[in-house]
Parts: sequence; structure tokens; C-alpha cells
Amino acid sequence: MKGIIILIGIVLLLGLLYLISSHKKEVKISIVVKALIVQFILAFLLVKFPFGRIVVSKLSDVVTKILSYGFNVFGSLADPSQATGFIFIIGALGNIIFLSALVAALFYLGILGAIVKVIGKVVGKILGTTQVESFVAVANMFLGQTESPILVSKYLGNMTQSEIMVVLVSGMGSMSATIIGGYTALGIPMEYLLTASALVPFGSIAISKILLPETEHAKVIENVSMDRKGHHENIISAVTEGAVNGIQAVIAIAASLVAFISIVSLVNGILGVAGLSLEKIFAYIFSPFGFFMGLEGENILYAGELLGFKLVLNEFVAFQNLGQHLASLDYRTGLMLSIAMAGFANVSSMGICISGISILCPDKRPVLARLAFKAMIGGFAVSILSAMIVGFITII
Repeated sequence: MKGIIILIGIVLLLGLLYLISSHKKEVKISIVVKALIVQFILAFLLVKFPFGRIVVSKLSDVVTKILSYGFNVFGSLADPSQATGFIFIIGALGNIIFLSALVAALFYLGILGAIVKVIGKVVGKILGTTQVESFVAVANMFLGQTESPILVSKYLGNMTQSEIMVVLVSGMGSMSATIIGGYTALGIPMEYLLTASALVPFGSIAISKILLPETEHAKVIENVSMDRKGHHENIISAVTEGAVNGIQAVIAIAASLVAFISIVSLVNGILGVAGLSLEKIFAYIFSPFGFFMGLEGENILYAGELLGFKLVLNEFVAFQNLGQHLASLDYRTGLMLSIAMAGFANVSSMGICISGISILCPDKRPVLARLAFKAMIGGFAVSILSAMIVGFITII
């Protein structure tokens, strides 16, 4: 029964996206169907297939080990077994700064670009999408919503609106490798996050091509060359900027957590007069998603609560809440909710995308501004779609 409910949920989710599509008659069902089939196969390999689960587990161990090197500078302060216990700002600080610098180095050396190019060409061949949009969708498995477009910045000016939608949706529907360290510091298992990342490219393209199918003549570029060095003269410059960006991210994350959690408490204090709370309001508004994810009982409302926090505030607030309750949830529920939270789709991301990508191509600012809200909905749907697919796979 759960499987049937989830399949109905997937159809309804895609149907809702179709209702707000800009050019319904131009939607290519073949792209959407092929993308969904690949997502189901990937989910099976990563979650159900024994060898796939071993690979994910081993990869998770490797990434976790790499993250641990960011703690060395803090000594005992980074050891949760010490009297000080776990200090989030220390855990997040070491993780994010180190990863940001590492990603910058891999970016500069062309290693990330090479991986993106190989996977991107496969994605493009399967779905029939252009290299530029395929590369950006894949890049969002590793880079952030304003970082991945840098790879193809010189082509942004010639991209169609449909291709720009892929850039926006894949950016808002994904999470960067840099920020993953912050999520794990909140108690989210690395395996869950890696599974979510793997499903991003195909889900993003499928949803983008529903929301805004191609109606223009896309410029076909056979061999897209990606910018990896940017304005950096050497790797030291790249690593330094990466570290600085990392500390800025930590400050922004810490500030947003303090601000939003405090504001939620304030709002709850006001709503408490009427016997309400922000959690209750979000729970009931977004609970249909929890139901069609195949969850049961109180978990349906809890899913609605988390999704509300993610969309209206940000995913860190949602993950902070989920991390505190994860131990009380069964494996399937914890996995699905973690994947559903894994993405940048929220109200503030619209401004980040518009301003961040406009710097690379000012001429596209009007297009970005026009598509941002619909792209946010698309990015929100990417994570929910991934969670539904994984949830279905876990019960077959």
C-alpha cells in the first residue's frame, strides 16, 4: 500500500509542476520518463543492492575521514568525548573551512571539472540535453548554487531560458560538498547525504524540463571547455579564497541558526496565546507531502514541519531539528526526511542565485529574476521527488 501511495504522490508532484509549466505542449515526456527511470535505478543500486550499499558506506567512511582532518587544528575542543562535549561552531568551522579550501584546490587543478565532464556527457547522452546544462546539473553534486555556473560562465550569455532554468533548479535542489560537513555536524549520516547528491542531476533536469521546456534554438556546443582557474594565478590563491569563503559560510550559518531559531521561539511565544506554534502550522500545511512520501502517523506531520522550516527559513534549521530526533526515527523515515531536506531551496536562495549568477553574466539578470521563484519550487520538488523514489525502493 505504501508503494502505491508513493507512486501516486510522484504522479501528483509532477502533475502540479506541469500545471505551472510555462509551455505545457512543449514538455518532452521522454526526457522526464528517462530521468525517472535512471533515478529509480540509481536509488536501487545505492539503497537496496548489497554491493551498492557497501560502496556508499565505504565512500562515506572516506569522506568522513577527510572531514576529520579539519578538526586537527582545534585539538581537544573538537573531541566530543571531552568535558566540553560537542561544540557545533567548532565542528562546523573545521569541516566547512577545510572542505571549502579543498574543493577550491580540486576546482583549480581541474580534477572536479574532469569528473563533471565525464558524468555530464553520460547524462547528456541519456537525456538528450545540451552539454552546458548537463555539466551544470552534475556540478551541483559537488559545488554550490553560485559556484557551479562558474564552470560554464563563458557560455551563460548564449544559454536559453530553459537551460538557465536547469542552472537554477539544480542549484536550489542540491547541496555543495563544502556544506555537507555542516550537516553531518548536526547529526545527519553521511550515507544519506551522498545518496541525495547522487540523485540531483537527473531529478533537476526532469523537473526543469517540465517547468520550462526548450522552445528556443539551443546553441549546440560539441566540446564545452570549463573554466577552472577563474581569476586565480596559482593554487595558493585558490585555496586562500576557498578558506575565506568557508569562514564566511560558517559565520552566515551560525548567524542564521541563532536568528531563525530565536525568531521561531519568539513567534511561538506569540502564537502560544492561541494554542498554536509555527511547527503546528507548518506540519498541517505541508503534511500532504509527508503522506505521499509513504510515512505514517506522527511522522506525516513531522515531515510537514521540517519541510516548512526548510522552505520558509532554511535547510540548516530543518536539519538541526531532524538531527535531534533522528535517533527516535526508523531507518527508512530518517533516510527519506534527510534526503527531503537536502537542498538549498528556500526563499532567501532566490536572491542568492539572482545576485551570484548575475555577476557572471549581467545580461541574464532579468531572466534570472523572472525564473527564480518557479525555480525555487522546482528545487524544493527535486528533494521531495528523490525522497519519494528512495522511499519506494526501500519497501520493494
